[in-house]
Amino acid sequence: MASKAPKENIDESKLTLTKPKSKAVGVPAVVNSLKISMEQMGPLRSIQTLLAVNQIDGFDCMGCAWPEHEKRNTAEFCENGAKAVAEEATRRRVTPEFFARHSIADLRTRDDYWLGQQGRLTHPMLLDEDATHYRPIEWDQAYELIAQEINAMDHPDQAVFYTSGRTSNEAAFLYQLLVRGIGTNNLPDCSNMCHESSGSALVETIGIGKGSVSLHDLETASLIFVAGQNPGTNHPRMLSALEKAKKNGAFIISVNPLPEAGLLRFENPQTVSGMVKGTQLTDDFLQIRAGGDQALFQGLGKYLLEAESQGRKTPGLSTVLDHDFIRDHTVGIDEYLRSLEETQWDDILEATGLTLEQIESAGERLLASSATIVCWAMGLTQHKHSVPTLRDVVNVLLLQGNIGKPGAGVCPVRGHSNVQGDRTMGIFEKMPAKFHDSLDDRFEFVSPRKHGHDTVAAIRAMRDGEVRVFIGMGGNFVRAAPDSEVTEKALANTRLSVQISTKLNHSHVSTGR
Repeated sequence: MASKAPKENIDESKLTLTKPKSKAVGVPAVVNSLKISMEQMGPLRSIQTLLAVNQIDGFDCMGCAWPEHEKRNTAEFCENGAKAVAEEATRRRVTPEFFARHSIADLRTRDDYWLGQQGRLTHPMLLDEDATHYRPIEWDQAYELIAQEINAMDHPDQAVFYTSGRTSNEAAFLYQLLVRGIGTNNLPDCSNMCHESSGSALVETIGIGKGSVSLHDLETASLIFVAGQNPGTNHPRMLSALEKAKKNGAFIISVNPLPEAGLLRFENPQTVSGMVKGTQLTDDFLQIRAGGDQALFQGLGKYLLEAESQGRKTPGLSTVLDHDFIRDHTVGIDEYLRSLEETQWDDILEATGLTLEQIESAGERLLASSATIVCWAMGLTQHKHSVPTLRDVVNVLLLQGNIGKPGAGVCPVRGHSNVQGDRTMGIFEKMPAKFHDSLDDRFEFVSPRKHGHDTVAAIRAMRDGEVRVFIGMGGNFVRAAPDSEVTEKALANTRLSVQISTKLNHSHVSTGR
């Protein structure tokens, strides 16, 4: 079943630089999707698989899992989705013979792309202590080995159980039940490393750590901010929703240190006009300094406050601020407004790298908007001040009552739905007491209440020799972690590391003893 693997020994001296892309998707995306699908799956499997992606009677894409309408296109996937599906449904296979040919030292020299392109794993494999090669092991033997190492622990907290968003909700629920049955809450997950700050900030501000908008809201909004996010690369099907929003009259402001091709011009391959004409999605591009987003939203809040003092109005109100909403649904307005008054425009301009005219222009759009949505991804979440930044994002929306009404709200674009879904299933190191109470009542055991390790704490515990067993359900823990070199050394301190995966990645060559 093996097919040709990726090229090796690429001569980088022959690589060339080209001008930045000014448009995304279109014919090249369609051609590339078909090319990769054919290479990985062959013609028949490509047709069968791609026609089932994101269909009601099919399966959800394991890429970004952007939501769908009830009425769906025949080809309801993007180029990235086609690549992701093709690599999972690939005909390439990694058999025990592969590991006999490649030593662990050899595999450590390969990059993640090469490892992943070899194909799907066909057999459980074990790397014995001091061995040079993985060897095949039967499933019963694998289970027995894992059980022996867990039973040999001095206490349950000597085990860490990592989970990726590639884990289904059903598997995640059973996984956390097993872990809490063992007696620990050491359940770090990929959310710790991407949108943890979104959850923290949203719980503090609106009471729930999730987005507040639907797909219909996004398509009917009056104003949309896309901040710290590249939909064209990471959530391509979002471009279709933004295209609909544009056609419905939305104004889109992109906030990013770099211009993103997909937000400049989107050529929708679903329609002839979309392919030929394309759609300019971004109306206003704010090329902000990295990390300057908090200052921007403080500036926008300050602009609204100054407009209020000037007696200006917004759609449907006789004032700028929605005083009824603020009175009935918020607390802390006086402290927030005082902080805006104390913030100096010179500091805002220095932090953002923008001109006052640019911020005023965005402020005018807020004044003219009847319903505003702010979308963001890891460009806003990956800073030490990310939680305060997102609090300021929400505060600007609250000033005009843009939470809980059609076409308005917060839209943290988290990627795959299971990243959030796993949390709902209990993959969290500090689940609330009522969740534990429900587990105890339903399954007749006492789940542990002591908070467990998140990802960073788990890495530190492994580094310090406090963890005997590491088990990873999907994903690529070494590469997803903030510092891969530190994480590799931490894993090497464990007695046993277990990776439950379909394909190879660098976490499989960074092992416990």
